[in-house]
Parts: sequence; structure tokens; C-alpha cells
Amino acid sequence: MSIQNLIRPIIKALKPYSSARDEFQGATDNMVFLDANENPFENGVNRYPDPHQRTLKAMLSEIKHVSTKNILLGNGSDEVLDLIFRAFCEPNQDNILILPPTYGMYEVLANLNAISIKAINLDEAFQPKLDAILNAADSNSKLLFICSPNNPSGNSFNTKVIEELVSKFKGIVVIDEAYIDFSNEMSWISKLNTYPNLIVTQTLSKAYAMAGIRLGICYASKEIIRVLNTIKPPYNINELTQKKAIELLSINDLALNQIQDILKERDLMISELESINFIFKIYPSDANFVLVKVDDANKRYNQLIEKGIVIRNRTTQPGCENTLRLTVGTAQENKTLLSTLKTL
Repeated sequence: MSIQNLIRPIIKALKPYSSARDEFQGATDNMVFLDANENPFENGVNRYPDPHQRTLKAMLSEIKHVSTKNILLGNGSDEVLDLIFRAFCEPNQDNILILPPTYGMYEVLANLNAISIKAINLDEAFQPKLDAILNAADSNSKLLFICSPNNPSGNSFNTKVIEELVSKFKGIVVIDEAYIDFSNEMSWISKLNTYPNLIVTQTLSKAYAMAGIRLGICYASKEIIRVLNTIKPPYNINELTQKKAIELLSINDLALNQIQDILKERDLMISELESINFIFKIYPSDANFVLVKVDDANKRYNQLIEKGIVIRNRTTQPGCENTLRLTVGTAQENKTLLSTLKTL
């Protein structure tokens, strides 16, 4: 597969903006910087941030065992996804494939970029319908979005089915792994060299407890990363975000210990939920949340709000009638949720 054939002609012809920090590549020690029209008075944020996030990418490279040349950082995963649309999808011409119920921003971004949507609902077990997906694709199908572990269902998709889709889909396959750190399944990052059309997105918002700094990560071939770097804003990751990410990633085993705590609490939550009589089904979860089917989702959601507990009502999503999504909180938060549910 030739990635060049999938890139929009206008993007291939684009000359990227060159910032002052792009043009000077030398050592920074003892240098006087008068090139970027910055305010010279030091306060920690008076200078433009590193447009290539070199230190942060080096840390992620070591953690994920991926070359820095295979990494792009975005202002949240949503910016990464938007860049992918801009690079590969021709407005008012191309289409994308999504697999509802799924993350809602795929549809929002498609509409923003004037890209039509083909939705192939997951089956009753929340697994992709392989043949239906491949049959729905046409010559203008540029992107296929796979969210695994899936949001809002929480389950991971069948590995062999994903493999078939990545192998046979004629466009770019984007595997959204926002919740992969809570799963025993392998990350598809390990397959980047096998499939040139594969993009894997991850985030520091979930397992790494950094939702507030908005940092999304894209892993892909060097060729795809070069294209996305061409169109990204020059300083899309601000200085404070870079510093906070570096600070927290530097604390040994911080994320690992928190993940283990969340998984332990998830198992305890599932065990307790089984005794609540208006919960009819608890769906398997490889994420930091649990989806449950109840007798009346709107009623139960409102009852919890009245008790000061906010969960997510997913009943409007395909295949999710009368379902509630429960995020795994701290031990005390989960205890409060469960004890409240038992009083309803």
C-alpha cells in the first residue's frame, strides 16, 4: 500500500510553516535569543516551547519502546484525530467508517471536515462485523476508526478481526487505544512496521492521570508522522503541558501503581454490582469503567444525581439501551457509589 496515494494533493504540495525554533537547531546553553520576538524577561513561560517536544518524546520512546520518529504529540487526542482527517480526507468527497457505539468525536470531526460517515454497528457482543465493514468500504473510504478497548462498552475487540481489517482495508486504520493500559491485550504499536496504513492513538488522560494537561499521542510510520508534522500548528504543545508531563512521567512506577489500584477496585466494583437487583447485565471491561444494563437508565441516573453522584447515561447509543457507564474511582468513591445503589 502506498501512503502517498492516500494523502490529499493539497497536503502533499503544502510547505510547512517554519518557526524561529525550527530554524535554529544548535545548543541553547549561553545563547542570546533575539529571533522570535519574545518578551526577554524570564518568568518560566516567556519563551516559546520546543515545537518538537524532544525531551518528552524521548521519555515516551523509552516507555513505549518506539522511535521518536514514530511519535506525534497533540493538544489532546482530538487534535491528533483532526490532523488525520485533514491529511487524508478530501472535504465533500471522501468518507470514513465508524463502529458504533464508539467515541463520539470521530463523528464530530468528520462533520467539521465535511466528510461523510458510514456507521457499521457492532454486534450484540460489541464486536466488529468484519464482512459488513469491508463491504461498506469504497474507493473514497479513507479512514476506519477502531476503538479498542471500546468506549462505552469497555471490551477489547477480537485480535484476528482487527488484523483482517488492517490488512484488507484500503485506507488508513486508526486504532484508538485510550484505555489500553488497563487491558491485558497487546498494544498495536508493536505492529507499526508490519502495517504501513496503521495509526495508533493513545493518551495521558486515563492511566497516567493527566486529563487536565490535554496531551494526546499518535504512533505511526515515519512517513505518516512526517505528513502530520507538516500540518500541525508550530507550538501545539505548550510549555506547561510539556513540563508537567515530564515531571509525572519521571516518577518511577507512579502510573503502574495507580493502574493496579484501579484494576483492583474495578474487580471489587463488578463483584458488588452483581448483587444489585435492578442491574440486569454487567459487560466485560478492559478499561477503567464498567458498563451496566439496568431497568431504567434515565430513572437511575437521576436518582444518583439527587444523591450527589455523577455517572454517564449511555442509553441513547446504538446497542446501549438502558445502560449506565460507571468510572472506577477511589476506594471511598466506589464505596459511596455502591452503597448508594443498594439503597435505590
